[in-house]
Amino acid sequence: MSDTDSFIDEVTEEVRRDRLFLMLKRYGWIGGVAVALIVGGAAYREYDRAQTQAAAEQLGDQMIAALDSDDSAARAEALSQITAGSAGGDTVLKLLQAGALADAGERDAAIAALNAIGGNGDVPLIYRHIATFKALGLQQDSLPAADRRIQFEALAQPGAPLDLLAREQLALIDIEEGKTEEAISKLRDIINAATVTSDLQDRASQVIVALGGSLQPETGSDG
Repeated sequence: MSDTDSFIDEVTEEVRRDRLFLMLKRYGWIGGVAVALIVGGAAYREYDRAQTQAAAEQLGDQMIAALDSDDSAARAEALSQITAGSAGGDTVLKLLQAGALADAGERDAAIAALNAIGGNGDVPLIYRHIATFKALGLQQDSLPAADRRIQFEALAQPGAPLDLLAREQLALIDIEEGKTEEAISKLRDIINAATVTSDLQDRASQVIVALGGSLQPETGSDG
């Protein structure tokens, strides 16, 4: 590199520094504001997180206190006095209220509350399916088997949150209608499902045995 090139580079670098200092002097407040916004934003997020956690803890404490009563009607009344500050908290609260109403013998009110959750498209799918499942359970003696079957089939779609539990109920409806082989087939499928729990697997196995079936599909013999 020649002396001329070196001199030009030094001058260029000096000009850059002068421009930078000039910009900082003229617009330095922008950097200060940016830093303040970043710090303030982080502080707000921490505050908001702390507030959310505190609200959740308070709601949990109120629910526990309401459920502490041995009287179902008193539990339902206590739960009805609680106000949740979030949609998720409100849904859980309503599910608990429905359970308390059912325990208190107010089945129609419980079913209505559960159906309201199950039909609310703004509620997460898992809560909707839980509510529908519980409502169907409360209507086992009052809702025709065909109607229950249609709704349980909707809950038993592959990948649905309560898929296997709904299929268990479909098998029980088969038994109710005298369709023993269909029930055994459904129960075998449940036992062999990758996501089956040990409790559900045990229940399905016991029902198959009680029906006189085999836990493994029967294979044909060569004549």
